[in-house]
Amino acid sequence: MNTLVIEQDLAVSSVAVTGDSLSLELSDGRSLSVPLGWFPRLLHGTSEERGRWELIGRGSGIHWPDLDEDISLEGLLAGRSSAESQQSLDRWLKSRKP
Repeated sequence: MNTLVIEQDLAVSSVAVTGDSLSLELSDGRSLSVPLGWFPRLLHGTSEERGRWELIGRGSGIHWPDLDEDISLEGLLAGRSSAESQQSLDRWLKSRKP
């Protein structure tokens, strides 16, 4: 069994979301970028909603309050995309319609 070990002081220092990617700068100087399609709530959010994020857990994760989305640094480093079911995503998308 493989285990991902993250240094305790490794943290997200900045976040940028474009039309097609989620990009992070890490406290050790590394950059990480993943396709926005990995996180459908971010993909379907407006640029304003995607721009309102906050670091949680001293930078071990990112929270988007307007989109009810939380993404962990550990998950990103492990290459994990959203685990949300299509049914859950469909309910969320329906709740966003005026």
